[in-house]
Amino acid sequence: MDIRLLGRVDYLPTYEAMQAFTAGRTPETPNQLWLCEHPPVFTQGLAGLASHLLMPGDIPVVATNRGGQVTFHGPGQVMAYPLVNLQRAGYYVKEYVFKLEESVIRTLAHFGVTGHRVAGAPGIYVRLDDPFSHAALVGPAPASDPFQGLGKISALGIKVSRHCTYHGAALNVAMDLEPFGRINPCGHAGLKTVDLSTIGVEVTWDEAARVLAQQLAARL
Repeated sequence: MDIRLLGRVDYLPTYEAMQAFTAGRTPETPNQLWLCEHPPVFTQGLAGLASHLLMPGDIPVVATNRGGQVTFHGPGQVMAYPLVNLQRAGYYVKEYVFKLEESVIRTLAHFGVTGHRVAGAPGIYVRLDDPFSHAALVGPAPASDPFQGLGKISALGIKVSRHCTYHGAALNVAMDLEPFGRINPCGHAGLKTVDLSTIGVEVTWDEAARVLAQQLAARL
């Protein structure tokens, strides 16, 4: 996999570049993994409802063709965009999403943090009371609040075109989390969003990006 570190780049040109790369690739085109961070921007998925944008203020909103609802991207967040030919790789979308999530979980584990999945809510979550606990979540989450006691540290949103993926995963490292309060993150009112810094893990963007890239390249 060809890994490309793009640095801090605007969201819309990056989105357009992913579309162009995917439209122009051939069955032999090597897979790529783009890693970057964006200036502040809200992105809205295909299922996105305007009602989940509470008060975007001065932060631009970009409509996209990925799955999911609204989320926020900003400095201090690692964006990982795998551009993978699933047909050539030999697995389906569901397994691809599992591999993305597992890569984030292994990245968090590298820094001593335990990541959790929540059924029906793509992304990775941590226990707010003890992000470093290795204990599994016990029992079903209450229907009234499936995120009780959890904070979201990684969002996922993908698009598959002609068996090829784009968009990807966001890992919150050390960012200004205030804009998440201007939306219902991923369509969930009141969902708390955290980053590595707020749960006590001090790591640079470069180090987090390096580890995530290694985990993704090993699995995809």
